[in-house]
Amino acid sequence: MAATPLPPQGPVMGNPSMDGGANPAMPPPPGTDMTGICFRDQLWLNTYPLDRNLVFDYFALSPFYDWTCNNEQLRSRAIHPLDLSQLSKMTGMEYMLSEVMEPHLFVIRKQKRDGPEKVTPVLTYYILDGSIYQAPQLGNVFAARIGRSLYHISKAFTIASTKLEKVGNADADNESVSSESKPQKEAIDIKELKRVDHILGALGRKLPQAPPPPAFPEGYVPLTAASDADKAPEDQQPSDGQAPSIDPIIDQGPAKRLRIQ
Repeated sequence: MAATPLPPQGPVMGNPSMDGGANPAMPPPPGTDMTGICFRDQLWLNTYPLDRNLVFDYFALSPFYDWTCNNEQLRSRAIHPLDLSQLSKMTGMEYMLSEVMEPHLFVIRKQKRDGPEKVTPVLTYYILDGSIYQAPQLGNVFAARIGRSLYHISKAFTIASTKLEKVGNADADNESVSSESKPQKEAIDIKELKRVDHILGALGRKLPQAPPPPAFPEGYVPLTAASDADKAPEDQQPSDGQAPSIDPIIDQGPAKRLRIQ
């Protein structure tokens, strides 16, 4: 196995209230959300090859590394930190190399081990061309994508509504101008007229026939006959053998009265 470079020593801090020897202080544990930062050590990359044997030592230099993990205990005992046979015997936080595409991509998973076959994933990190990142959690990815989609959809509806308002205003202006310039004519729908005629014809066939008109009273002269009589020439005299027709209903004037001498 290739020689593993020693990890950097933590900062040595002394207690000012004591004169004794100083004990090295452990770095604080990494946070759960460190997606806003990345780590890259170009000097280390120029010195050592980035492969599956040395990638964990390179990851241990980053602020994403937890110095209280089980892998660090194996490193202190000169055991490869990714030895699964040793990690399966321990419990607690550990790092596991899950995906490898040398030399560009390495995926490291942080998990909590409660037994030889019982592990709970916690976080995921990936090394892409020498730069170390924390992978965002799935819920955060969905929330960001949905929020971005809703933003673009809302923006699209806003733009569409403004376009429709402009088109509606333009159509209203055109209609007002055309109505002022030309009088509107009511269109006649031939189909509607035929439909009304058909309905009226069907109703007429269903109704009973109208009763005949009443007879004229005796001696009544229709208006048509009277008008024809008026149009006759005045100089036309009735024949000697025929008496002039007199309507018995018409009043012949007051009766003659006797004069008293």
